[in-house]
Amino acid sequence: EVQLQASGGGLVQAGGSLRLSCTASGFTFEDYAVGWFRQAPGKEREGVSCIKISDGSTYSDDSVKDRFTVSNDNAKKTVYLEMNRLKPEDTAVYYCAANFLPHVAHPCMITAARGVWGQGTQVTVSS
Repeated sequence: EVQLQASGGGLVQAGGSLRLSCTASGFTFEDYAVGWFRQAPGKEREGVSCIKISDGSTYSDDSVKDRFTVSNDNAKKTVYLEMNRLKPEDTAVYYCAANFLPHVAHPCMITAARGVWGQGTQVTVSS
């Protein structure tokens, strides 16, 4: 069974850090795009960061790219989202999604969003 397990959320003060993990099971990992998305109360879901496992290329939304870093550990079939200098507006439920990437030129976030989704993990940043 293809599954993604997201974890690592919690409550943190503004300026603090958290590391989210997204662990895959039931499928090979190497040719996938894995994205992190978030949804705050009353807002639409938005893409945060994404990584193409095959070549390691990463992408992040402008709102987080100088604070968040996405990385992967192939041996553990896990993608991480390191979040630093967190702000109250980062408060949301964070989800990971993964999908087969047919070619490295395909867009990471869009590809990932069309794939398998994990359950969310809550991140709350207090001011």
